[in-house]
Order: sequence, then structure tokens, then C-alpha cells
Amino acid sequence: MKSRTTPGASIEKTENGYGLKIPAGDSSSYRFAQIDDYFGLARRKFPHHSLTLSLRARVSSLSLPGTWGFGLWNDPFGTSLGFGGNRFRLPTLPNAVWFFGASKENYLSFRGGYDTAADGRAAQSAYRDQPPTQPPVHANGFLAQTFRSPKFHPLLIPAGAALPFSPKTTRRLLSKVIDEDSSALGVDVTQWHSYRLEWSQRRVAWYVDDVQVFESPVSPHPPLGLVIWIDNQFAAFTPKGKISFGVLEGNEEWLEIEELGVGDK
Repeated sequence: MKSRTTPGASIEKTENGYGLKIPAGDSSSYRFAQIDDYFGLARRKFPHHSLTLSLRARVSSLSLPGTWGFGLWNDPFGTSLGFGGNRFRLPTLPNAVWFFGASKENYLSFRGGYDTAADGRAAQSAYRDQPPTQPPVHANGFLAQTFRSPKFHPLLIPAGAALPFSPKTTRRLLSKVIDEDSSALGVDVTQWHSYRLEWSQRRVAWYVDDVQVFESPVSPHPPLGLVIWIDNQFAAFTPKGKISFGVLEGNEEWLEIEELGVGDK
């Protein structure tokens, strides 16, 4: 596991784990602290093809600005032009499975339907007499979430071509390429809880305090890397086609973990 931070952020080894902390600041700078086991590797050499991840965790706030969490992904937005000894890397479609915390500014879903986290009361009112035909979309909050994407799909060509003219069309096409599943978790994340994630190539299961809280057949394509992080970043691609991203003002925030256990299935 390797540690990475921006200036002013820190990762401290504790008696039973780690403390990841980002400083207070305005919306002019990115702040993050991260532990991962894939830094410097090409995506095809990421270490995991299946995994059971267990740990205990808590964070400093119920409304932490940005994102935080722990799980596995293919670092789809990580880019490098090959300078400074880094490998050349382009963005790719997401393959990820994790416990994920995202503030209200985020909208991290390509699926249709309605968003119970961001627009819950309006959505409940709109669908009171006619329930939605799809499951609720959980695009922010504290989630059990998974994404599965191919390396390439023919629809990516028209999706990319449509982006400058119709982001809504691009999003609709991506929803046909990217498979996803999620569940909102009613957990007080400021208190210590035990979390376990079981990922195999046929299913994924999430547990909180040894109780299964979600299970999905949407299993991301390997290989993936393990990541534990906290930051002040947001990203949103809404059903209306609005794209927004940036960093948020915030107080000093932290994520503490202990009893970290990692075992390939």
C-alpha cells in the first residue's frame, strides 16, 4: 500500500490502522489523502481479480464536502502523458465496487429513474400515484455501489461525437454501455462500524456490522486496484445533460480506518 497526499493533508499510522486527514480550505484547491496498491502500475497490471476487503471506519462529518470511501476500481479518470517516469495512460470507462460517500454536489450515476438522495421529496411526490419503472437512482450520499464497463463498445463513437452538442444524448448512450447497481445505506458514518466487501467475478456483496446490506450480480471487470481515500472533489453528469466538476470549500475533515484486512478470493 502506498500513501499519497496533497500539501497540508496527511496520513498517519495509528495503533490499529490509519488516519487520513485533509485541511480546511476554500474552493480554489484540490485536497486529498489516499492509500492504494496500484500507483505506478498499468491498468492491465492492477493486482486484484477478486477480493474480500474488511475494515472498521468512521469519518468526521455526516455532510463531508467531496467524496470518500474504500473499495476497488480501475482508476478510470487517471491520466498521464508519460512524463516524469509515469506510464502513458488515457481515461477509460469505469469498473469499480466500493463503499462510497459523495456530497450532494455529486451525481455519480448514468442510469435513468429518479435520485432519492438529491431529489427525494420531489421524486416521491412525482411518483406517488405512478411508481417508477426502474429502481431508484442513488447518485450521492453513502452508497454501496458497483460499475461494470467494457474496454470498448461501438456506442462509444457516437457518444463521444455527441458530447459537444448534446451531453444528454451522450449520457443516454453511456447508460447503455455502463452497467451499474447501487443502494443507499442508512449508516451513521461518524460512528465506528465494521464494513466488508466481497467481490468475485459473479457477484458482489456488502456487509455492515456483519449484516449483509446489499448484493448485486453487477461485478466489475478485473483487474482492479484497492483504494481508500478522502477528498474535497465533486463530479456530476445529470440526466438533464448538465456536466459539472470541481472542488469544494470545507473544514478540516478526516477518515479513520482500523483492522484492515485484504484477502483474494
